[in-house]
Amino acid sequence: MNLVAADTLSFAELADLFTRGYEGYYLPIRVDEPTMRYMVEAWDIDLARSRVAPGVGVCNLGVRGDRGWIGGLGVVPESRRSGVGRGLMEAVLEQAPPVVTLEVLEQNEPALRLYESLGFERTRVLEVWSLPERPTAEARSVEPAPLGQSGLPWQREDASLPPGYERVEVNGGAMLFRGATILQLQAADEDAAAALLSRGAALHYINVPEGDVALGALERLGGERTARQFELTLVR
Repeated sequence: MNLVAADTLSFAELADLFTRGYEGYYLPIRVDEPTMRYMVEAWDIDLARSRVAPGVGVCNLGVRGDRGWIGGLGVVPESRRSGVGRGLMEAVLEQAPPVVTLEVLEQNEPALRLYESLGFERTRVLEVWSLPERPTAEARSVEPAPLGQSGLPWQREDASLPPGYERVEVNGGAMLFRGATILQLQAADEDAAAALLSRGAALHYINVPEGDVALGALERLGGERTARQFELTLVR
């Protein structure tokens, strides 16, 4: 199998291969060149340590110190079930830090079997929610700053915060968001979470851990759980 470093391809080529690698996926995924650039920059994707099977598949590796994160493994439909995904993962793990995490949709059993055969273990369940427009609840707009939370999923860690995000606060909580995307939320109780989530616009919240106080508020406000994922971790 011919594997090369992802930095040998242009962002446009990577975006096209990533999109084709997720064709027919459980959720629609389409990545253009600007989105690929954003993913690489915001999620610290190390293209020199990520791997590509030209025209066939791609595996992105994010790196932050001694931690790594698989930021997408995709193989074009006609080459699936042929060992390409395993080959890409094995090549990336050779370059990866000692601790690597990833997320996989619960219904994606082939990928789950692959990751567990490589030594990954399930660590927690993460949920993806969509919230319809709700009347705006009173909240204070304050200077943007991270919430100082630990253990956040990779895409919502402080290091992943994009420029131009906003921060609002209520008594007992605070939330960071940009546009329709919730980035971080911390609340003392469900009422505070509901007030933060009521922004007068539809919102999207990815990878909320099971048991998080926001989940009760999302359900109460008429939100819909659109996906459920397992977070897996490999420690070597």
